[in-house]
Amino acid sequence: MDPTFYRTAAEAIAAPAEELAYVVAFDRKEQKHDALTVIDLNPKSQAYGQVVGWTEVPGLGDELHHFGWNACSSALKHEGHNMDGLQRRFLIVPGLRSSNIYVFDVGPNPCNPKLVKQIDAKTLSDKAGYSRPHTLHCGPDGVFLTCLGGPENNPEGPGGIALLDHSTFDVLRAWETDRGPQHFHYDAWWHLNKNVLISSEWGSPSMIEGGVVPELLLANKYGHAIHFWDLAKGKHHHRVDLGEEHQMALEVRPSHDPEATWGFVGVVISTKDLSGAIFRWYREGDEWKAEKVITIPAEPADEDSLPPLLKGFQAVPPLITDIDLSVDDKFLYVACWGTGEMKQYDVSDPAHPVQVGSVRLGGIKDRRAHPAKPDLPLSGGPQMVEVSRSGRSIYFTNSLYGAWDDQFYGTDPDVGAWMAKVDVNPNGGLAIDKSFFPHGEAFKGLRPHQIRLQGGDASSDSYCYRSSKSNL
Repeated sequence: MDPTFYRTAAEAIAAPAEELAYVVAFDRKEQKHDALTVIDLNPKSQAYGQVVGWTEVPGLGDELHHFGWNACSSALKHEGHNMDGLQRRFLIVPGLRSSNIYVFDVGPNPCNPKLVKQIDAKTLSDKAGYSRPHTLHCGPDGVFLTCLGGPENNPEGPGGIALLDHSTFDVLRAWETDRGPQHFHYDAWWHLNKNVLISSEWGSPSMIEGGVVPELLLANKYGHAIHFWDLAKGKHHHRVDLGEEHQMALEVRPSHDPEATWGFVGVVISTKDLSGAIFRWYREGDEWKAEKVITIPAEPADEDSLPPLLKGFQAVPPLITDIDLSVDDKFLYVACWGTGEMKQYDVSDPAHPVQVGSVRLGGIKDRRAHPAKPDLPLSGGPQMVEVSRSGRSIYFTNSLYGAWDDQFYGTDPDVGAWMAKVDVNPNGGLAIDKSFFPHGEAFKGLRPHQIRLQGGDASSDSYCYRSSKSNL
């Protein structure tokens, strides 16, 4: 049995710390090959904070974005399946623009990922009826891959979830058997023990690939709902509208407690006041509901410091582009990509979050520098965030999506490509690690996006048991 499959969240927290991070990086100009990079996370290593592995994909213009493992702790819930030899060994890496999918083997040499399989856009379209693969989770029946677009002949949708085989990585089919009203797609995760999948909404390919479309945003045309599904049957149960002004409902982060029925979803922006928001979903009896529990206001700014899209508002919206929940369900991290702030909330009472920590890097208005390079103003801001299993380390990168980077930051790859680490006080509070700052030419002119940690992390695994000794 793979030792990185953990029965409980407590076992994951107590496990040995990760020593490597896998980070995808892409070339906005589509002149260089995108790559899966490897970063040294061992503070005792002479290469700490440096890129120690680099494997390119063969094509151009893939825009590698979100990715994940072939198998994780959720496998322990399915003893009826053949688990002989099943390992957290392969990283499945989609190209958001190309719809190609790449599979890397990191087992033999973790610092030298080996590209072992490619799945082209036509196969994804023919087998599942989808394109623009976005987010994946290893789970029951296979690997669940959310897709923003419909088939090649109708990319505007609806989007949905493609199911891939755990072992061969073949595209099996569309997961949904009764898709209900969901048209836009973005993320999906689950309450595994409750047989419930939760999905969210961004927009169709034409609404995102060239950047934000102001007319559509101001008309509240982007996604603003979450959906609840029968996980085993692929059947839509319920839609919860967050309010049409709450545009772009992105990451869903369910509790890691396998018996809980609550979680959080981040909303990028409100068209009423440019604020960002976090909603908590919860079950009341047999009904799923959602309530806003965090509002983050826009910050006033001089018009001259703003990109054209924001000049008329004379304010910087937080632009909540990622959230992550620590494995112990104590802290929620909120990436405010527009203002350059990473916020930490104590969510011990998930209905009443309390901010307990904050750091700033980059930001549209301030371009806040990293302590390691105090004279280097930074483009971008905290964007993709990943929390270590122990909860003591937070890692984040600065690029959102090529066209959006350009629209909000005009990102120069040399200044705008960076990754940071934050140390966490167990009682709340954040401090930037001054000795960890891969940036600029460390990424060879590419822009880094999502992070996966060796052995799993807070946004990769579903834990199936509360106790390591029983199924209770």
